[in-house]
Amino acid sequence: MNLFHSVTGLVWLLILGVFPFVCIAIRPVNSDRLFGFREAPDYRNGAGCPVKEQAETMSYCDPSLVHVAMTLDSEYLRGSMAAVHSVLRHASCPEHVFFHFISAEFDPESNPRVLIRLVRSIFPSLNFQVYVFREDSVLNLISSSIRLALENPLNYARNYLGDILDPCVNRVIYLDSDVILADDVHKLWNVQLTGSRVIGAPEYCHANFTKYFTDSFWFDPILPRIFGSRNPCYFNTGVMVMDLEKWREGNYRMKIESWMKLQKRTRIYELGSLPPFLLVFGGNVEPIDHKWNQHGLGGDNVKGSCRSLHPGPVSLLHWSGKGKPWVRLDEKKPCPLDYLWEPYDLYKPISRTK
Repeated sequence: MNLFHSVTGLVWLLILGVFPFVCIAIRPVNSDRLFGFREAPDYRNGAGCPVKEQAETMSYCDPSLVHVAMTLDSEYLRGSMAAVHSVLRHASCPEHVFFHFISAEFDPESNPRVLIRLVRSIFPSLNFQVYVFREDSVLNLISSSIRLALENPLNYARNYLGDILDPCVNRVIYLDSDVILADDVHKLWNVQLTGSRVIGAPEYCHANFTKYFTDSFWFDPILPRIFGSRNPCYFNTGVMVMDLEKWREGNYRMKIESWMKLQKRTRIYELGSLPPFLLVFGGNVEPIDHKWNQHGLGGDNVKGSCRSLHPGPVSLLHWSGKGKPWVRLDEKKPCPLDYLWEPYDLYKPISRTK
């Protein structure tokens, strides 16, 4: 059974001419939020890049491509477009970056036809495809979290990338919508996943790993044994390099879902989509330099207070936590680091340019 629908601009134009896309309205549509974007500069390949195909858009099966997967919804659309902008601006070969956008099934402001038109208006030469995430495939598995936003089904789309993306895409970089790259994405793409490792991410072994699970988990006579001889460390799932070939072969979607099902019966964690990843991969993650995820810039999950950068170089800034830079900037209450996000912002509604 195919749980996901892969769509391209051409296919949707053909289908929608006969079968109009029906969307369930769950909140009023705010068109200003969708169409207040300006067109981004046209970024072209530098010297030494692979020769580009003559076709107007490249096939996502082209082995020379860097694949980036992100989610798109109306609430975080502004952040997503800024993230894409930052990737292209700093990429040595921007024409060889292919974006896979996963959209919410029941978001009235971001149905596929609207998203395709919107993304194309902002990035006319971008290589991308939009997919619809079947939210009913995960709704019954989601437990309540410490912050309502963490219960959004789209947060769990990363679990299903092996199913959503074409089998010819055997490797992908997953990025959250609240990141900005300050370095060449090709450097991250070239990270090697050694041995049997399926994902790579910056690890933070100084963090208190035990706090990500409840006493019901740690005092259970069997559950903590899942780690065996592994030495698990915290990692943030908002920036990951994923080997989708190994992912599919190892059926890691099912492994993550099994922990989500257990969580529905016995509460073993409190924090959204992260803990199942920690349970499945903790202690077996390819360590990537910390500069590729300067996370926590959005503060904690309750107050979203200002934070500073971790010591060391920076290749990627990540506003994980409650506070988002576009919200704080609009409210005239920015944190100092929010000004580093602002140059990538492409949202310029009429009311702001008068």
